[in-house]
Amino acid sequence: MPVIAPMPAAHPVPFPAQREGAEETVAAGTTVDHLTETYRAHYRSLLGLAALLLDDTASCEDVVQEAFIRVHSARTRVREPEKTLAYLRQTVVNLSRSALRRRILGLKLLSKPMPDMASAEEGAYDQLEKAALIKAMKGLQRRQREVLVLRYFADMTEVQVADTLGISLGSVKAYGSRGIAALRVVMEAQA
Repeated sequence: MPVIAPMPAAHPVPFPAQREGAEETVAAGTTVDHLTETYRAHYRSLLGLAALLLDDTASCEDVVQEAFIRVHSARTRVREPEKTLAYLRQTVVNLSRSALRRRILGLKLLSKPMPDMASAEEGAYDQLEKAALIKAMKGLQRRQREVLVLRYFADMTEVQVADTLGISLGSVKAYGSRGIAALRVVMEAQA
């Protein structure tokens, strides 16, 4: 496991060479050039490592690319540049594990049985009942229809319906019970 240095402070204290006016200091960590060379030299071997852990080429390529991106963004924290390859390998393994966990979770979610589906006849019957209910609702008084729609279709409480329509709670109860009674009569006559 490579040694990763903590992130530098926002305003680092200059090295002694910088204080004395030296123009060039050596940056800590892996350089972009070193990472580029590592990419060129070891891309295929890292791809092979991912292929042993995963089963499809596209996922392997994604994992290896993501590993290089992560190492690139953390390159200044790698104290020993010669351990960049080890850091890349460990990142490929970790990303492969994560990809497999996501797949397993996806398969678990997909493997749940589908709920029983209604037959085509049942669906047609439900549509007829819905159409009959809508027709019966249109025959109600305006206030009865408003109360029933807000109460049962918008799933509001009686207090919310009263506030929405600007009527008393008793009126909501009265319009609701009269509306249901009228619907019952109409629906039973159609049956």
